[in-house]
Amino acid sequence: MTIEQDLARIRYQEERLHFPHFNTDTAWEVGNYLRRRAVELNAPMAFDIQLGDHLLFHCALPGTTPMNADWMRRKRNTVLRFHRSSYAMGLQLELEKTTLQAKLDLPLRDYATHGGCFPIMLTGTGCVGTITASGLPQRKDHALVVEAIAAQLEIALEDVALAD
Repeated sequence: MTIEQDLARIRYQEERLHFPHFNTDTAWEVGNYLRRRAVELNAPMAFDIQLGDHLLFHCALPGTTPMNADWMRRKRNTVLRFHRSSYAMGLQLELEKTTLQAKLDLPLRDYATHGGCFPIMLTGTGCVGTITASGLPQRKDHALVVEAIAAQLEIALEDVALAD
């Protein structure tokens, strides 16, 4: 897939994957889905789900380190600032041959444009939080979060997944 094709697909994901409501129960269900899939993959992963600055779910599986938490914080900052997935931001900047630091003077210590964080989009409201994964290569982190959201919203994964 080309960067342009992935960006178009991610834009579609961001437009389609909107929650009618999101609360602690929703966070628990999505978070447990992510954890269950990581265990199935035998992957050392960490996850967090936040509404604004309020942490609703956090899980760090064996093999993760404090670096995973820092990656999630940096990805989350990017999504909360731009209301786009961290993977889309990274691909767009790659296409433009620039970085957040060069373009907007945002410090790398606080922002990451690697895949794995997706905005919680609330129908009629917009971005209210984030769902973040860390531990796999960035495209797979992104894909796993999209899979969990699609499952929660009962949307067929093939309708929203990135192409192979």
